[in-house]
Amino acid sequence: MRERGDKRHNSVRERFLLLSILDLIDFVKYLADTIKETMKIVADLHVHSKYARATSPRCDVENLAAWAAIKGVNVLGTGDFVHPAWFKELKEKLETAEAGLYQLKTENSKLKIKNLPFGQNLVSRFAQNKNVRFLLTVEVSVIYSKGGKVRRVHHIICVPSFKEAEAVQKALAQVGTIDSDGRPIFGLSSEKLAELVFGVSEKAMLIPAHAWTPWFAIFGSKSGFNSIEECFEKWTPKIFAIETGLSSDPAMNWMVPSLDNIAIISNSDCHSPEKIMREANVFDCELSYDGIYDTLKTKDPKRFLYTIEFFPEEGKYHYDGHRACDVAVPPERTKELRGICPRCGRPLTVGVLNRVGELAKRPYGQKPLHAIPFKNFIPLNEIIAQIKGTRPQSKIVERQYHALIDALGNELYIIEDAPHAELVKAAGEDLAKAIIDVREGRVKLTPGYDGEYGKIELLGTPQIQKQKTLF
Repeated sequence: MRERGDKRHNSVRERFLLLSILDLIDFVKYLADTIKETMKIVADLHVHSKYARATSPRCDVENLAAWAAIKGVNVLGTGDFVHPAWFKELKEKLETAEAGLYQLKTENSKLKIKNLPFGQNLVSRFAQNKNVRFLLTVEVSVIYSKGGKVRRVHHIICVPSFKEAEAVQKALAQVGTIDSDGRPIFGLSSEKLAELVFGVSEKAMLIPAHAWTPWFAIFGSKSGFNSIEECFEKWTPKIFAIETGLSSDPAMNWMVPSLDNIAIISNSDCHSPEKIMREANVFDCELSYDGIYDTLKTKDPKRFLYTIEFFPEEGKYHYDGHRACDVAVPPERTKELRGICPRCGRPLTVGVLNRVGELAKRPYGQKPLHAIPFKNFIPLNEIIAQIKGTRPQSKIVERQYHALIDALGNELYIIEDAPHAELVKAAGEDLAKAIIDVREGRVKLTPGYDGEYGKIELLGTPQIQKQKTLF
């Protein structure tokens, strides 16, 4: 009887043990899936390489990776993958990481950083960083005639693999030159470009770039459209995101109800590595191309946390104006002037604020349902320059910038999260206060216009009520 009882007891214990192991496996899988689904990602998907016009020769793979890490970016667009020389360099220096994302190959992990005055601690912390991922992107310009008007529209194309990138490259080579500029120009319509891109990959993303810029954008005052449908026609359902550009922010885009279901994204469009992350996107999603794709397509507020923005007044086309005559005016003044420069009699360049107002159906500040939040920041080197009373490119700013990164961590942490006491210890009271002032919006803004950047002053004044009175 006892032997039979022992056998029955052992059998129950074995079944319990097996059940526990299966439960543990399920729990580990659940934990892995949870971790996979809740990874905070800072993504800057619009950058340029050294092969784009008016771009720094330091925009190579190594420098872009190093500066992404220094800035706090996890996922960086490659930019310019259509350019044959850059495509070759990308294939040589990158290897597959997660699905649809790439990282520096092992032999390139000890980076030969060029012209960066970093201390040893900073080099060891960031220059060998392999956590930066690359996503294959390119900006493409199209110029064509539609509706009796010349259209000039820039687009960001994202694809999940080198195979699909090469297919896009070959298809575009059939319609124009691809080796003269990292941002190539083609004489085909946005609709035809969409047909070409989605014919290559159903998982491609086609995103109107800097959507409100006057000269080269889907809604630009000089050559744009009044809606996404007017531009892309039957391909409109495939367009699920647009880029704000430096001269607009999400709150301005919220004024246009036709964009309510469109993901409003922000990127740096940088032409030098130091300007990575002047605008970016913050996700809480799986680290993969599909994770980012699905987050944008569904505009899921649980996964798309917020965007990092310039103060839009700092952008080059916020106000209307005429740079040659040093004339900058708000939209209501442009209306009074009937769009004519009061000094030379030529037409003013109608800026982003005015153009948003033309398409707006809501007052500024009214949020649509499921609006993705945003935070306005000023790049750290500009904050330091304000305190030092010098240019952001000066040596004194450069030295303090690198000292702060070396002491505290990446730039995003410093400008967004570092506690006041920590900032004071590393940077001194004046700079610490300036960083906190920027976080809380205590800045004075002089809007940019007609290609001239705006100016920001850190005066400790109460947050300026932007745009509200202008509509």
